[in-house]
Amino acid sequence: MKKSIFLFALAITVAFTGCNNANQSKAEGEGSSGRVTVTHELGTVDVPVNPKRVVVLDFSQLENLDFIGVKPVGIPKTGVPKYLSKYKDDDSIADLGNLVEANIEKLNELNPDLIIIGGRLKDSYEQISKIAPTIIPVWDTKDQFGALEKNTANLGKIFGKEKEFEASLAAIKDKAASVKEKAGKSDAKALVVLHNKGRFSAYGSGSRFGLIHDILGVQEAAKGLDTHLHGTKTSNEFIAETNPDILFVVDRSAAIGDTPLNKEEIENKLIQRTNAFKNGKIVYLDSETWYLAGGGVISIDKMIDEVNQAL
Repeated sequence: MKKSIFLFALAITVAFTGCNNANQSKAEGEGSSGRVTVTHELGTVDVPVNPKRVVVLDFSQLENLDFIGVKPVGIPKTGVPKYLSKYKDDDSIADLGNLVEANIEKLNELNPDLIIIGGRLKDSYEQISKIAPTIIPVWDTKDQFGALEKNTANLGKIFGKEKEFEASLAAIKDKAASVKEKAGKSDAKALVVLHNKGRFSAYGSGSRFGLIHDILGVQEAAKGLDTHLHGTKTSNEFIAETNPDILFVVDRSAAIGDTPLNKEEIENKLIQRTNAFKNGKIVYLDSETWYLAGGGVISIDKMIDEVNQAL
């Protein structure tokens, strides 16, 4: 009798354990193919975990996906930075136009599971988000590391790569701290100018290129510059009067495929009076990185290296 009771109890236990394991496996399966809610620039959105068909319309986020080995099904191939050229050359990846004007019809045909757009397409968010769950990265010129953390945290959550991004951010912050320490030992003051079709705008702390001052600690040659996206319109006279020790130049024209800056335009007689020219410190930054991207783990790392080399 006791033996019969024992065998019955054992059978119940085995059955319960098997059922429990099956339920656990089912739950785990649901988690790997479930959904998560992420907060982005325009609010919150429910997105699939590990989406298979991802469209990315922002080069900073393309490089973040590249970092974790996620291949998109479509990107804007116009203006792709050289360090991401493998995606431009890949015929299996659809060309969706450029960063400002995406090919909506072709985008829809791709039947994406997730769409990531950039700030240049912010006004098209409502239209694009009708195709698939859409996120737009946080962009904060006054807290670029904070924005990077939020954007990579979202991608880490979606693709299960939190640890990889956390390790990358830690390394970037360590490098930035080292450069800031180096800058703190220097009296050099810098000015950043953007070239666009023969015209120049100046940028300082809190601007799109404010990383140089706000994160890396390089002193400003001119304070109070407009933090707006287009900066402060400037002239050769202003640059000469400001007399920066380092003059950083970003060439928008070259970045977008127009006629590149002729160095004679900026290294003219007025600019030759500056400490920057006299000391060989007119630094032509990688315009693709600084203008077209600048918000991903690869580009920010490259930007820090360029500033470090200039100090």
